[in-house]
Amino acid sequence: MRQPELYDPSKESRWTRLGLSLESFKRAPGTTGGQVVVGDHNAEDLERIKADAPMLQQKMKPRHLQMIAVGGSIGTGLFVGSGSALNAGGPAAVLIAWILIGAMLINVTQALGEMSILYPVSGGFYTLAVRFLDPSFAFAMGWNYVLQWAVVLPLEITVAGTTVQYWTKDVNIAVWITIFWIVILIASVFGTLGFAEEEFWSSCLKLLVVVMFIFIGIICICGGGPDGGMYETYLGGKRWQDPGPFAHGFKGVCAVFVTAAFSFSGTELVGLAASETPNPRETMPTAVKGTFWRITIIYITSLTIIGLLIPYDEPRLLGGGGSAASPFVIALDNARIKGLNHFVNATICVSVLSIGLSSVYGGSRTLTALAETGYAPKIFAYVDKSSRPLFSVIAILAFGPLAYINVGTSGDLVFKWLLALSGLSTLFTWLAVCLCHIRFRKAWKVQGHSVEELPFQALGGVYGSWFGTILVCLVLIAQFYVAVWPVEGQAGSPTEILEDFFSSYLAAPVMLLFWVIGYLWKRTLPQSASDIDLDSGRKSWLTVEEMRLYRAERRLAPFHIRLYRMLFTN
Repeated sequence: MRQPELYDPSKESRWTRLGLSLESFKRAPGTTGGQVVVGDHNAEDLERIKADAPMLQQKMKPRHLQMIAVGGSIGTGLFVGSGSALNAGGPAAVLIAWILIGAMLINVTQALGEMSILYPVSGGFYTLAVRFLDPSFAFAMGWNYVLQWAVVLPLEITVAGTTVQYWTKDVNIAVWITIFWIVILIASVFGTLGFAEEEFWSSCLKLLVVVMFIFIGIICICGGGPDGGMYETYLGGKRWQDPGPFAHGFKGVCAVFVTAAFSFSGTELVGLAASETPNPRETMPTAVKGTFWRITIIYITSLTIIGLLIPYDEPRLLGGGGSAASPFVIALDNARIKGLNHFVNATICVSVLSIGLSSVYGGSRTLTALAETGYAPKIFAYVDKSSRPLFSVIAILAFGPLAYINVGTSGDLVFKWLLALSGLSTLFTWLAVCLCHIRFRKAWKVQGHSVEELPFQALGGVYGSWFGTILVCLVLIAQFYVAVWPVEGQAGSPTEILEDFFSSYLAAPVMLLFWVIGYLWKRTLPQSASDIDLDSGRKSWLTVEEMRLYRAERRLAPFHIRLYRMLFTN
């Protein structure tokens, strides 16, 4: 049998590898086989296994993956969205919602980590859903996910423009939209490295700002704020007494659940990035466990401080667009700390652009995987010599100019319905990850494998994935409840009430419609656990005995090293 030919990018010029030459735009002749195969001595056909790899090259470094996991999805959901959540539910509702959704996300990322380390395949969770669940469902989920990022890109470009208007409104927002779209376009030319480097440095900035805010917030709560500000005397827990811990009772908590879920959008990108790292077994556990620390330290701590500093009836929480409604900016304004509000605003602007670039990355990689599995035009499977899924990237970037719609008077209405088409996409994706993990473990057991063979095991096992599944379903129910009975109450004509409902829940029937279309198109059904393919794309072939020996050796390490591994690595 003729062995597949591997492509060696090191033979190309530096400019081609960076994506800056005309040669770089030509189709890559094959996969690089750059993924590490662990336990290769147990594999029957090593060359075939190496060649059974994504067309995308493994350019990401460990630091990139770790920062994408820790700071990648920190954006408007935390910096701005938390303000509307505080207004809708109150400080107690915010904490309840973010803790529960955070616990769900920890289980989702643990399950995703377990599967992505074993199967670092192109398209990540989408490709796993094709294999472990149902190709028709994966088709619906995949296209919904692509559409979500395609719409988020122009939205984030617009938000970046409104963020700049915190300083000046003399420049037309269309100018800022043009500038930010060009910035994202230039970063996209550099492909994976452009995204990874931007994510690394923007995540560093976001983490710096949040940690700085936490320390300043603690000082202000204790009465150490500057003279003349609102925090020059001890504040403590007064905001929890007046106006109180809950704003709109149970309905407010449900509304906050939905906001909390969407603030974590993008966490699953680490599953897509696994296929672009040489050795996910080394890098993914750190990235997965980084999610836990991001949720506990960054989200929970900062939101606790915001709830103590700002009352939920603060008028500015709903009084402006972009950073004007950010509780971070409002708190620093209240404290009269000069300059810091501008620094936080600049960080919000950078984080918004970061999410915009994530849109291009997440949307293009999933679109490429859809093409590779026959659910999108084959042209989107094109990967060039610089490891860019070229036509997929162009397709997502083409949605950027939609941001100009917001310059017109009907812009908000257009975006409202564009977002409604894929508004629940993140929840469907997380649900798919949990269900994939449950099905994977079932197939793994039925086909005679042991959990001990797995190079990384999800913390909660199958129970964690069931917990995640139940919570996703509860959030979907909460979204339905709030869509039918909004927090501010039903107002207007029946037509307006129906319009408000579908703007919140249109994505559900759209998802079902795509699922039906996928089935009618390919006529595929889920496979039984005994028939699921557990070998394609697999990169760990260690036996139970070898894994036991490996873990026994690691148990001999000093306690402080074992503690560090347990908390931060594998």
